[in-house]
Amino acid sequence: MVVSPAVTALCENSNEVFLDASKLLLTYADNILRFPNDEKYRSIRIGNPTFSTKLLPIKGAMECLFEMGFEEAETHLVFPKSASVEQLKIIRESIATERDRRLSQGHSVQPSNAVASVSAPEVSAAATILAPAPQASPLENSMSFFVTLQSNLQHVMLYENAELQQKARSAIPSQQLSSAAEHKLKEAREADPACKLGIEDFLVLELLRWFKQDFFSWVDCLPCSRCGGTTQNAGSFSPTTDDLRWGAQRVENHHCQSCQLSIRFPRYNNPEKLLETRRGRCGEWANCFTLCCRALGLEARYIWDSTDHVWTEIYSNSQRRWLHCDSCENVCDKPLLYEVGWGKKLAYILAFSKDQVVDVTWRYSCKHPEVLARRTRVQEAWLLHTINRLNSSRQQALSPDRKKELIERLLVELVEFISPKAPKAGELGGRNSGSMAWRIARGETRVSEIAEGYVFTPTVKEKRDRLLHIRYNATKDQYCRGSNNLDVIQSWDQCVWKKESVFRKMENDWEMVYIARTEGSSVGRISWKFDFAPAGLKIKSVSIMASSQTFFSGKVCWHLRAGHITTEFSGDGKMTSFESLAGSSELLVEAGLSGGEGEASWQHSQLFRQSLKQTEQSSFEILIHLEDA
Repeated sequence: MVVSPAVTALCENSNEVFLDASKLLLTYADNILRFPNDEKYRSIRIGNPTFSTKLLPIKGAMECLFEMGFEEAETHLVFPKSASVEQLKIIRESIATERDRRLSQGHSVQPSNAVASVSAPEVSAAATILAPAPQASPLENSMSFFVTLQSNLQHVMLYENAELQQKARSAIPSQQLSSAAEHKLKEAREADPACKLGIEDFLVLELLRWFKQDFFSWVDCLPCSRCGGTTQNAGSFSPTTDDLRWGAQRVENHHCQSCQLSIRFPRYNNPEKLLETRRGRCGEWANCFTLCCRALGLEARYIWDSTDHVWTEIYSNSQRRWLHCDSCENVCDKPLLYEVGWGKKLAYILAFSKDQVVDVTWRYSCKHPEVLARRTRVQEAWLLHTINRLNSSRQQALSPDRKKELIERLLVELVEFISPKAPKAGELGGRNSGSMAWRIARGETRVSEIAEGYVFTPTVKEKRDRLLHIRYNATKDQYCRGSNNLDVIQSWDQCVWKKESVFRKMENDWEMVYIARTEGSSVGRISWKFDFAPAGLKIKSVSIMASSQTFFSGKVCWHLRAGHITTEFSGDGKMTSFESLAGSSELLVEAGLSGGEGEASWQHSQLFRQSLKQTEQSSFEILIHLEDA
């Protein structure tokens, strides 16, 4: 018989606790086997007193349920119709065999008194060790949190499936990404012989770029399959058997107001299915991207945020630390993006991998006292104890060397968490993925305030060459710096000095992209800043190209400001040179968007309008020749 890690863990409890818990587990399994079509036997309410006291705190019990095929569904554990009954039988027989063996040896079991009450002092003897302390948060919160921990820990094991990894590799242009990463690494080391980065650091950047630009797509609402028009989220449908097979407990109803057609959008939770659909919101993006990372041999973990977002972390062997990677935003190593840029009120952020769970909240916050004040869902001591217990169980089969490695990494992380970091320029912007309405509703964009951030200053090479060359491609949504494209910065607002009421709009139906005013705003502004004083340089000449387009009465005004000189220029997409700006050590490029008619007036003034098929054409370019100040 196959040895189950969950049953093995269950057997480590005392005899009394094992017999008590195993009886309940067998009851759950036998009810499903006897009444396979009765829905009431396929669901276990987490708040049920018997479940909460006899199974939830018992080592290995929850693991057994998950190995049987039960899945988390908010307030319940459910056994979906797509689950394998054969797998259920295997776990059931393993438990029954051990139970029969113990009973045949003359062991007896006394009924536990821990059923009538949910207060901690009444939990059975073994459960007292594992359950929350008497002053813990309400048991319902602890149970719900525990199920979240257990469910995510179980889910990440999907990424370790060899066949699934091979399926992911068949969809990834691995050789192309590796070649690009090797080229970037070579250029980086030529530019800086002291460069400590490794090939995996550049491979991560290439994988992020490919995943965002070429592979996965964001879904707010699907276009109507009949008329091609826009749809609205109008509630949900009941999931079909096939939906449940791929983990889609929720199916959205995207309704077309024009032709009254309803489009089904299952929220798949199985990364194998996501390799086929290649679309969704942050849950689907992080789920599929983490699998792709593991398929390429990168050590990755899935990051769960209690304020409703998920992403990935990659371990950099060369830097000896974990790197934040958000595939939705195509950003790497900008952990303060959510708190500082999006304005999130963080509380719990947890990392899940095949080997462990880690509370990484403090990496993502520079406001530790505020975050700690919001962590009221469960007691800190309970959370620490529960995570340690889960890790101990998960790491039983690991080698001593691997355990030592994990401990050393954890110690490095804990030291990192002690001192809050200051935000970097790339962490100051609002969210880019999703529609403006969706981001505003979630409070993850700063449309009403002026964001101030990035300043271009000459690098060592630019100082030596007396030239600063910047290009922005709207389709790829990236800035390239220098003639060799070595320095690539993702996302339109990562290099912006100030922005007010503007956002990047993608029209998937028309296959166009551009920067426009936010809906409902009368004026939008954006600027880029260049400062040459720190390098002891000043402007010799400026050449600039910017593309903008207007409709109806929309207006776009472009200005160059250098010292006391202000020059207006056209956004006609043609390169124009300006000698009159010579002598200044600072330059500001500004664009103002206004005008337009009706409800769609915000669309009538656009910057960098470009077809999604024009992947190599720049929408904005500036060359600044420099000389000694």
